[in-house]
Amino acid sequence: MNAMPVDRSDPRPLHAQVADVLRAQIRDHTIAPGETLPSEAALRERFGVSRSVVRQALSTLEDEGTVRRARGRAPVAAVRTEHHRLVQRVTGLFDQFSAEGLSLTTAVVALTAVETGIPAAVEHLGTRSLLRLERVRSVDGDPLSYVRTWLPAERFAGLEASMLADASLHRLMESRFGVVPTSGRRQIRAVPAAPEIAHELGVPEGMPLLLLEGGTFDRSGTPLEWFESWHRSDRVVFDIEADGATDQVNMAPGPALSRRSTETNHRETSKAPELERAVALADELRAELDRLRA
Repeated sequence: MNAMPVDRSDPRPLHAQVADVLRAQIRDHTIAPGETLPSEAALRERFGVSRSVVRQALSTLEDEGTVRRARGRAPVAAVRTEHHRLVQRVTGLFDQFSAEGLSLTTAVVALTAVETGIPAAVEHLGTRSLLRLERVRSVDGDPLSYVRTWLPAERFAGLEASMLADASLHRLMESRFGVVPTSGRRQIRAVPAAPEIAHELGVPEGMPLLLLEGGTFDRSGTPLEWFESWHRSDRVVFDIEADGATDQVNMAPGPALSRRSTETNHRETSKAPELERAVALADELRAELDRLRA
């Protein structure tokens, strides 16, 4: 095991530094789920700290659920529960988890009327008069995702934060505002946790998160929302249903390609008489060869 002395110039307590290193190694599976952690003696030697510092660090990890320790046994890396989400479905996290019998709680952080939004939201919704909704979604008190949703203020006038506590926004759209989310486009990227989102999700700043973002439309093709949803990468897995029979790639050619296609068709049309003449000559040659064989 490589030595990794703590930084004694760091204002953080020594036990916090040791806990941070072990936590990161458990998160990235350097210490795999279910694997026994190094002994206290090995950790003391590795970090150059006292037994009390090591024990305090292990106690911190145990209290937060990062490690599990049975009486009289060495601590092991906890096997964390993974929650799966189908990203190609329009239904939100609330409805998907409810269908699986999981109780998803929602805490509304803020609901604010604003006169502008991020460019993607303004472009998708076609207005700068927006509602910005911020929520934290949790299972068994464990935060899983932080969701920021942009809504057209005029269409959802009367929306209140109290309506969304432990509730589905999409269900509320249908029951109270008479619109049904039916289609949309999604994209996923990995991003570092910004300070405010890290705080709400209870993760270290800069931790990799899975960002799911996109827009939703109703049956008539009218835009309903633009959302950004940051998910804890250590707790949420995105599933994608792949069906080779239905997968399609639609590509619209650009102007240059369209012109090239038109020019090609024109050349082929102009060559049609020459092609017909060549076919006729080939037929005459074949007939002559048949005559000679006879």
